[in-house]
Amino acid sequence: MRILLIHQYFLEKSDSGGSRFNEMTKTWSDLGHEVTVLAGMVHYATGKKPQLYKRKFTYKDLQFHKNVDVIRCHVSESYNVSFLGRLWAYFSFVFSSIYAGLFKTKGKYDVILVTSPPLFVGITAYVLSLFKRIPFVFEIRDLWPESAIDTGVLKNKMIIRFAYWFESFIYKRAKLINVLTPAFRDKLIQDKKVPKEKVIFIPNAADFSLANKIQEDDNFDSVKFKYNLGLADKFVITYVGAHGVANHLIQLIDAAEKLKDTSVVFQLIGAGMQKETLKEEVNKRKLKNVIFRNPVPKEEVFKYILASDVGTSVLKRVDTFKTIYSNKTFDYMSCEKPILLAIDGVSRELIEKSESGIYVEPENTKSIINGIKVLLSMSDKELLLMGKAGYEYSKKHFDREFLAKKYLNKIFEIKNYHE
Repeated sequence: MRILLIHQYFLEKSDSGGSRFNEMTKTWSDLGHEVTVLAGMVHYATGKKPQLYKRKFTYKDLQFHKNVDVIRCHVSESYNVSFLGRLWAYFSFVFSSIYAGLFKTKGKYDVILVTSPPLFVGITAYVLSLFKRIPFVFEIRDLWPESAIDTGVLKNKMIIRFAYWFESFIYKRAKLINVLTPAFRDKLIQDKKVPKEKVIFIPNAADFSLANKIQEDDNFDSVKFKYNLGLADKFVITYVGAHGVANHLIQLIDAAEKLKDTSVVFQLIGAGMQKETLKEEVNKRKLKNVIFRNPVPKEEVFKYILASDVGTSVLKRVDTFKTIYSNKTFDYMSCEKPILLAIDGVSRELIEKSESGIYVEPENTKSIINGIKVLLSMSDKELLLMGKAGYEYSKKHFDREFLAKKYLNKIFEIKNYHE
């Protein structure tokens, strides 16, 4: 089967952070299927375009992985400049990805799979589905436009009305809609009146293969790795991911200030539009227990997680984020690390049901500190058991390879029905 995937934020080979479709496409290609990805040139966290793509409208990265080709499409670097700049960044990808889909892809595809946000990538999927006469599957990683409104990304009333209209338009025309959490499914069926038979649930998942590969490597020693970082006697809480408005990492800085006389060290790995502001705040407060690290390849990220005591997932306190699973949470689970979670809703239910960590109230410094103190008071054995509980639960319910095959089966049904 040949799949055309539209994913504006598909990661580079060297990227850290969530890699849902990087891993999904790898599994599909290993099973003998061919995937072409229409991806953006601008990095999701930094808003910058790598030098390799400068002055190019499209760039073909053939054989990104076996049977996986990636066509990078132009995205304006105006994303972090202003509201209009961000809007133009979204639509510049729409125009360039339609062009690439029409003129830079070869042969016949069986299905189009498009993943949102941003919501407007649905325009590309719809246009290409008409020209290529094939169905498309629409995936919702985050509820748009709700999340964009809650975080202040979308404020213009006219654009908001258009976004809600287009959301309804694209839901009606998609053959299937995949959601990443049960809350998304309920929202679509109950509030947005999407037929329940159209909605499927293939959630975020844990990548066990990479964590296991590193742990089985005789040359890697997590204790030695931690020692070489100068953190041997520290209680290391690691955050991996974007440093953006939605992540609201200032809440970890506030907690660090109150815990500066303890062994706790916060290690923040990644990039984003708020990173420099956060670094300035740490310098202003003269904090020695916050360490910023640049993004590193996925395999390196797992080494940092494995050498940590706890992994943390945090987001801004808005109602929309009560409906999401944080992708990085599954990375911590696959590394058998306890989780400090500052996200309410379904993520909290996941942690509490799996007994894999401690929930703290987002943006509540006192709650965050109390949660950390609970973790500090636990013995090494208790922390180990908490981490193992998360591993076992995610292995049973959120194995990426199993879910990738389940997704493929749903796509097969669409292909066969279309034929």
